[in-house]
Amino acid sequence: MGHKVVVFDISVIRALWETRVRKHKARQKKEEERLEKSALEKIKEEWNFVAECRRKGIPQAEYCKNGFIDTSVRLLERIEKNTLTRQSLLSKDSSKRSSRFVFELSGDHWKELPDSLKEQTHLREWHISNTLIQIIPTYIELFQAMRVLDLPKNQISHLPAEIGCLKNLRELNVSFNHLKSIPPELGDCENLERLDCSGNLELTELPFELSNLKQVTFVDISANKFPSVPICVLRMSNLQWLDISNNNLNDLPQDIDRLEELQSFLLYKNRLTYLPHSMLNLKKLTLLVVSGDHLVELPTALCDSSTPLKFVSLMDNPIDNTQCQDGDEIMESEQDCRHFDKEFMKAYIEDLKERESVPSYTTKVSFSLQL
Repeated sequence: MGHKVVVFDISVIRALWETRVRKHKARQKKEEERLEKSALEKIKEEWNFVAECRRKGIPQAEYCKNGFIDTSVRLLERIEKNTLTRQSLLSKDSSKRSSRFVFELSGDHWKELPDSLKEQTHLREWHISNTLIQIIPTYIELFQAMRVLDLPKNQISHLPAEIGCLKNLRELNVSFNHLKSIPPELGDCENLERLDCSGNLELTELPFELSNLKQVTFVDISANKFPSVPICVLRMSNLQWLDISNNNLNDLPQDIDRLEELQSFLLYKNRLTYLPHSMLNLKKLTLLVVSGDHLVELPTALCDSSTPLKFVSLMDNPIDNTQCQDGDEIMESEQDCRHFDKEFMKAYIEDLKERESVPSYTTKVSFSLQL
């Protein structure tokens, strides 16, 4: 019995599969259209939107409109933009609020403080510079919130005793004025941390009452006429920076090591002939400048690797040069000269401290200063 063989035309088979493919694509398209119109897809979209809003901290009232979730606008972008704008405004407002507590005055047309200042007792900072003002009024005692009293480069010849009433004072800068004395009442400002009396040229002593300033970490009395380190300074137990350069120091006290926290000690342009052995007991001293003095000897152990000193300047001393140049040359303006020296030294020291590429084996350096 013979076998029957069914023969199909290949074109018929291809037409059959093409028909099935078209029907499948049609069903897929129909399903996609149904999903687009489905509430479930809308709910899913809204849920994802709400989750994103909550993640960004946007309150519900912002993304709900008449009880429905409003996704018709780019709410997230709009809210983020508004937030940045609001933060910018808050920052500016904060800056304005802080300026309400700061008084600034500058210019040589000012010869006295404005009368309205007396009523602004809420002020926390005074910044007065480059004026012709000679007197700080006694009503300063009313400014109990005062934290910063910044009075450089004026013509002030006297500080009132009432300054001792500023119990919250943290910084006092009366540099480059014409002060001949500092009121002992300043010792009552027990929270004082920074004291700058440099460049007054005529100061010769500080009152012993300043020994009460135990919070002081910074003292600058350079460019004056101190014959020795004031006793009150030696009793400032937290002192870290002491600048007594450009004075009339002939020697340092043997108990200089009382300043156990001292880190920076500037002594340049004095009349020192030696450094006491007690300097070796300053275990935290990292910067020492004694250039332009009359040194003929110093403790040999001062530059040993056992000391913490990182920066040492002993230049322009007869310890290396028997020919000592006269350092009392008078220039056109002594105060301007002292100010230039001070600014130059400050900039140079800051540059040294900021250098991070100093090799580990170079712990001691000497630098030459043209003062």
